[in-house]
Amino acid sequence: MLDNSLTQDGTDTALDYHALNAMLNLYDEDGNIRFDADRMAARQYFLQHVNQNTVFFHSLDEKLGYLVDEGYYEAEVLDQYSKNFQREIWAAAYARKFRFPTFLGAFKYYTSYTLKTRDGQRYLERYEDRVCMVSLALARGDEAQAMAYMEEIIGGRFQPATPTFLNAGKKSRGELISCFLLRVEDNMESIGRAINSSLQLSKRGGGVALMLTNIREHGAPIKGIENQSSGVIPVMKLLEDSFSYANQLGARQGAGAVYLNAHHPDILRFLDTKRENADEKIRIKTLSLGVVIPDVTFDLAKRNEEMYLFSPHDVEKVYGVPFSDISVTEKYDEMVDDKRIRKSKINAREFFQTLAEIQFESGYPYIMFEDTVNAANPIDGRITMSNLCSEILQVNEASEYNDDLSFSHLGTDISCNLGSLNIARTMDGPDFGATVETAIRALTAVSEMSAIDSVPSIRRGNDEAHAVGLGQMNLHGFLAREHIHYGSPEGVDFTGVYFAAAAYHAIRASNALAREKGQSFVGFEKSAYADGSFFDKYTTRDWLPETDEAKALFERFEITLPSREDWTALKEAVMKDGLYNRNLQAVPPTGSISYINNSTSSIHPIVSRIEIRKEGKIGRVYYPAPFMDNENLDYYRDAYDIGPEALIDTYAAATEHVDQGLSLTLFFPAEATTRDINRAQIYAWKKGIKTIYYVRLRQTALEGTEVQGCVSCTL
Repeated sequence: MLDNSLTQDGTDTALDYHALNAMLNLYDEDGNIRFDADRMAARQYFLQHVNQNTVFFHSLDEKLGYLVDEGYYEAEVLDQYSKNFQREIWAAAYARKFRFPTFLGAFKYYTSYTLKTRDGQRYLERYEDRVCMVSLALARGDEAQAMAYMEEIIGGRFQPATPTFLNAGKKSRGELISCFLLRVEDNMESIGRAINSSLQLSKRGGGVALMLTNIREHGAPIKGIENQSSGVIPVMKLLEDSFSYANQLGARQGAGAVYLNAHHPDILRFLDTKRENADEKIRIKTLSLGVVIPDVTFDLAKRNEEMYLFSPHDVEKVYGVPFSDISVTEKYDEMVDDKRIRKSKINAREFFQTLAEIQFESGYPYIMFEDTVNAANPIDGRITMSNLCSEILQVNEASEYNDDLSFSHLGTDISCNLGSLNIARTMDGPDFGATVETAIRALTAVSEMSAIDSVPSIRRGNDEAHAVGLGQMNLHGFLAREHIHYGSPEGVDFTGVYFAAAAYHAIRASNALAREKGQSFVGFEKSAYADGSFFDKYTTRDWLPETDEAKALFERFEITLPSREDWTALKEAVMKDGLYNRNLQAVPPTGSISYINNSTSSIHPIVSRIEIRKEGKIGRVYYPAPFMDNENLDYYRDAYDIGPEALIDTYAAATEHVDQGLSLTLFFPAEATTRDINRAQIYAWKKGIKTIYYVRLRQTALEGTEVQGCVSCTL
């Protein structure tokens, strides 16, 4: 027990935890940041609040019996294990003596994740309890696997995404996955089904992205009668209202995004919905926007030419497939010359100028570089859209409907099943490869345990693909801890090598799963994995550190990096036995889970050395960048100072080894112009970036505040 006295740095332990945490915003008499005050705040939070509001049990057996009998825990999860093993895994978890190093990490866990009594007033779990229940639920009776999951999570190396960590093992729970992608086709049946599916998914806590590229434009004919179609804007308004209505029992608004191809005739109307002065009839307030841009658009802008916009209805009539399934770059000249396709035109440079203006005002739209994404896609089929956080890139298949909205052909839609490695802790860990494999197995378990029957196309997509998205976080924290500047040549070098090694072990794990289960994902035989071409870049060169600093890191942490020979052996194993998961990696914008893990978000740089968040009734909460002390502050330049090019270079190094995408937010100083945004977009496209998430200007995000996270991936 702490007494009411002064610590060596003069911190008064009699202060409450909120006041102690606020001292992070005040320098001491020597001009130093008071990191000890925050550590003391975390301890006082337990002494003054958590311990006093936690239900006490005399034994683990009593606790688990109560939680099952009262309907808090799923009895089926615990029934898969003996009482002795239950005691063993709980004892092992508590033996790790986990402590939250920051006040915000502890506060986030106890306000957003831990199990509470039904009146919300008392806590029924500590962190170790939640880790054990998640591990037991995902292991499905396999004691060794359950222990492995527990060790990785309690050690801070692997963190399941919010839906899994929040819900696994609970009797009354939401879904373990919570981000979805839906196609919308050019007919009323598909539009109606998409709205219903959005409602179903949103009420379960999911964020939903929808592709609108195939919907005919404003003024297009319907049944041969001219000027009948209302275009995409009314569909967007219907979707926005749907997400507002399905608000998860008032807990939070539903979250949605819509994607449109740059060559759709409604593209300028689509962008105008986010203008600050947009007419209320068309203004879109809560729906996120994304634009799909093919290479030809950049080529036209480079030549300062007009860009043609093509009627989706006519394109489908001519080619026999929806507009989204056409490569605009490949077919552009052909479609321009085809008189059967209605078209209009705008200036390509003016389009990019408008894009930058809207991003300047609102941060939207997200951007998906269509040809870059599909050139890197190892799976048969086209990727036509992304998700609410712009990191999910998977193929989908259109559904067809009868007049009563039943399926005449059940297509496939996409669900996002995520979890992230803490780069610093993974590097510190005992076995890099084992950590990656354990994470892939945990994510696969989530996929196998999930069945969204209310949206059959989502269910079919998940059942056939077993797709997962292993992410990463704490890149900046790790680099700064090791005295390497974010975006420096050695930092970029480390990033590329790290992600290559993670890809190797993720593929190796999926290959092992395919062998164990005797099956591969549907469509494996048509993939670049099956013919071995995916592995060419790994078997023709070594992905090893090129800078002395990066080389020294991997040597010091005793990380064995895969050689060309290792990749060749893996190629042969995959061609022989297959892969269980169609997709393996995706890097989301980690939010709450980063604070719990004391990590910098995703692979972004920090937004401030001391981040300020508004947390409900408690008000302002301060969060110090991980591993930062008063001696290494120089390594914690924020994202606005670092600038977009260093971020793009870092993300490009990682992107080369990620089969899906990475949520890349671009940060600009207060004096930035739309020209700067355009220049960064072009640089990102040339560097092979797949998607751009938000655009942030310092004056639109207060110094020290949080950059908005993905609402579907965090609380």
